[in-house]
Amino acid sequence: MLRKLLTLAAGAIFALNLTAVAKAQDNIGGHIGFVIPWATHADGQTTTIFDNYTFGFPIGVTFKGTEHMNIDLEMIPFISQKPKQVTLTVDPGIVWSVSHGVGVGIRTAFNVNSSSWGFIPLVNKTWKFKQPVGLFKAYFAEVDLPIQFSRPTGGIATNSVTFATHFGLGF
Repeated sequence: MLRKLLTLAAGAIFALNLTAVAKAQDNIGGHIGFVIPWATHADGQTTTIFDNYTFGFPIGVTFKGTEHMNIDLEMIPFISQKPKQVTLTVDPGIVWSVSHGVGVGIRTAFNVNSSSWGFIPLVNKTWKFKQPVGLFKAYFAEVDLPIQFSRPTGGIATNSVTFATHFGLGF
């Protein structure tokens, strides 16, 4: 009986030595932040944040690919003043890491429960924390140029272009 236990223990120790060394997986990340749409041009008129405040609170999950390409799945709940409402934009996209923390990308944008859709070209800059503590590893600033196409059923089709900035924390 003792011989069987020793053989089993020796086999277990041998098997543990054959297993691969675990390495941290850092190919999934994410971000949270806020976005400010500063000015929008639509239907021949330009409005600014001072005419109608709107703020968004983006959250995203990023899948880091090989080399420089990242797939970013983002959702933005927006809070608007006129009309008072909360909307949700789902905007997955691809961000290409250029160098020195700079990225360029494009997202598709779909407004939930709305007949508008579009795309968002973007440029961002990330700065890593020198000594990250906790969940967050970096902070970033991003410039976005959302282009939206609104096609309501039985309504007037409009197109809009917005200049927005996005600030946040990455993990």
